[in-house]
Amino acid sequence: MKKSIAMLLALTLAASGLVACGGGSQPAATQAPAADTAAAAAEGTEAAKEAETEAAAAGEDAFAELGDFTMMVGHAQPEGNPRYVSMEKFAEDVAAKTNGHVTVEVFGNGQLGTEKEMLEQVVAGTVQGMRGGQFDFSPRLLMFTLPFLAQNRTQVTALLQSDLAKKVCAEAEAETGTVIINLCDAGGWRQFSNSKHAITKPEDLVGLKMRTNGMNTIDKTFVALGATTTTIPYSDLYMGLKTGVADGQENPWVNVEGMKFYEVQKYFTEVNYQFHPDPFYVNAAWWNELPQEYRDIISECATEMGAYNDQLIDENQEAAKQVVIDAGCEVYEPSEEELKAFQDAVQVVYDQCVEEGIMTAEELQEMLDIVANAK
Repeated sequence: MKKSIAMLLALTLAASGLVACGGGSQPAATQAPAADTAAAAAEGTEAAKEAETEAAAAGEDAFAELGDFTMMVGHAQPEGNPRYVSMEKFAEDVAAKTNGHVTVEVFGNGQLGTEKEMLEQVVAGTVQGMRGGQFDFSPRLLMFTLPFLAQNRTQVTALLQSDLAKKVCAEAEAETGTVIINLCDAGGWRQFSNSKHAITKPEDLVGLKMRTNGMNTIDKTFVALGATTTTIPYSDLYMGLKTGVADGQENPWVNVEGMKFYEVQKYFTEVNYQFHPDPFYVNAAWWNELPQEYRDIISECATEMGAYNDQLIDENQEAAKQVVIDAGCEVYEPSEEELKAFQDAVQVVYDQCVEEGIMTAEELQEMLDIVANAK
């Protein structure tokens, strides 16, 4: 896979040039003085807006000459999940703003495979985009998944919109031959659950077999807490829990509700131990073939989608948690002192990630400073 990604990236770079986080590159041109260029760009943009307004008023199609494009996008979440809902809105917005000339076909609920398989399809160009916390090809994004790194939405947003995040996104783009057009929250704070007993302290995880998605930092976290891990695809997790392949799992409340894990788990602990970045990967070669007007519109819609996704998560977490309670499950809410015991037990994960090169010590400190200074 590494060779195929390298070959695809080489082809992409040869055809299109290196892409940056959130947009593609353009062929080099002779540069005018900065002031003249800025003035010309401003005038051009204003003229374009006026022309588009006049065309719309006259009933003309401002995008008719740009051609039609189809964008197939996959993700793993079921209907009703914030990712599913926000992606449907993204498709509607893109169609509306391009007068139907760009069609976004969304395939949710893992219809196109696992998140790893979907990203492989994006890299290969058979699918144009995917959303999901898939970091196998860009492991440095894992730095944002450290356990107990952030405690609230303001801190999460500050991390995902930081210069550090932009730098790591650019690295991921170069490694995968993709463009990341948005980076939002994958689903909210992640919680523990199992079918054996309540988890009120780190020692309660000793001996439990916890399902993970194979993510490095999740596996390290459970090992630090004394559990063993097993990897089960998300679409198979319900049956894996029901049949005892795993004792427990970790997921946000909205995922627990959407996938009905409360039917096969008895004990939940609201530990809020981790959030996941949710990159929106787009094949770079396809992206660079789009007219600039369409790229601008899609980028704008992706930004709006990310904000809407995070809003939905925040609005639905408590309601999803209540569904779990109403189903007869036990939900334990640790005190600050109890949470500190979990936090102390997983500090080794930070050291391990620095040692493995997922981040440098300086980048770790930068993230801690971002969190501390987030208002």
